[in-house]
Order: sequence, then C-alpha cells, then structure tokens
Amino acid sequence: MDALLGAAFWIGLFKIVWIDIILSGDNAVVIALATRGLPPEQQKKAVMFGSGAAVLLRVALTVIAAKLMQLPFVEVIGGLLLLWIGMGLLKSEDDAADSGNAVKQGMLAAVRTILLADFVMSLDNVIAVAAAAGGNVLLLILGLAISIPLVVFGSTLMIKLMARFPIIVTLGAALIGWVAGETIANDHVLQGFVQAHPWVHYAAAAAGAVLVILLGKWMQTRATAQTKNG
Repeated sequence: MDALLGAAFWIGLFKIVWIDIILSGDNAVVIALATRGLPPEQQKKAVMFGSGAAVLLRVALTVIAAKLMQLPFVEVIGGLLLLWIGMGLLKSEDDAADSGNAVKQGMLAAVRTILLADFVMSLDNVIAVAAAAGGNVLLLILGLAISIPLVVFGSTLMIKLMARFPIIVTLGAALIGWVAGETIANDHVLQGFVQAHPWVHYAAAAAGAVLVILLGKWMQTRATAQTKNG
C-alpha cells in the first residue's frame, strides 16, 4: 500500500500515461482505418476489442521488446510489414462504403489487422513505457490500462473525421508509411549508418509515406477497374 501512496509511484504513472497519450495517435489511426468499413455495431466492438488487445499486447511485449530490438533485420521486416498494411488499408478506401465488403472483411479481420500493426509499432514504444515504470509491473499494467480509453476515444473520433473528410484516410495511410520508414531506419543493423547520417532517418520516413500513397492508390485503382470489368 505504501508503494501506491509514494510519490515515485504517481510520478511513474504520470509518465506512462503521458507517453501513451503521445504514442496513441498512430494506433488510433490504424484502428480507425481498419474498422471504418464495418457496420456500426461491429465497428464499436472491433474498436473495443482491438484497443484492449493492443494494450495487453504492449504489456506482453515489454518483457521481450528489448531483446527483439537487438536482433538483426527485425525492424526492417516490421517496417516492410507496416508498408503492406498501409497500402492495403488505403486500397480499401473505396470499399469502406460497400456493405458487402464490410461483411466479407468481418470484425475479426479488422482486429487482426489492428494487432499486427500495433505489434510492429509497439516495439519502440514499450521500451519507453518500461523505462518509465522502472520495473514496477503493477505500475506498468495500471498505466497501460488507463491508456485504453484514450485509444478508444481517439479511434472513435478518427472514424467520424474520416467519414466527414475522406482526405484523412490518405493522410492516415501516409502516417503508417512514415512510421514504417522510421522503423526500418531504426533497425539495429543500420544504427551506425543512420547515426552518422541523421538525414537518412527522415528520408526513409518520407519515402515510406510516399510509397504507401502511390502504391496504395495504384492498388485501389486496379481493384476498382477489375470490379468494373468483372
């Protein structure tokens, strides 16, 4: 009980919540993109399940993230996976209003997409959260649990904004591409080169954003053409 009342505990909790507020933006975008085409009832459930599962995933990842980050090409593979996810989410932009597509995609498919993207994006994030927790497991779990409503609120807001301003869908996909480029540049194998040439980090991030938009739009146009021809 004394540990809960101590100043160090509350300072650590504040740090974790603040970190999650800062880092929840990209997760909210992924959740909104993945669930925007679902029927309203399934959409709400997918947001809740996806957000909750993503936070639990971060808790589990905290134990192994530091070791994973030291393995060669882990972040390169993760970044490439994020690029694919971003292009796939952008490709389905026109399909979001198609109820048939939403039924085919299903809630479970949306939750899988959320977890896969969050797994990659959380590798860096959980190290910051673990550092703020200072080895206190209770503090870590409590701080991340508090972050659930933040992610849910952010995702719900993003879904509404995407419905009103479709350009946000493209910007959201670009954000995923940006994170993908950063993830690749942060790989342990490339660390020395990137530190010697800091501009590479931003160039990789910008290239990821552009690549997702260009290839995602191309895939979107191709899918639309095949639908019309079929």
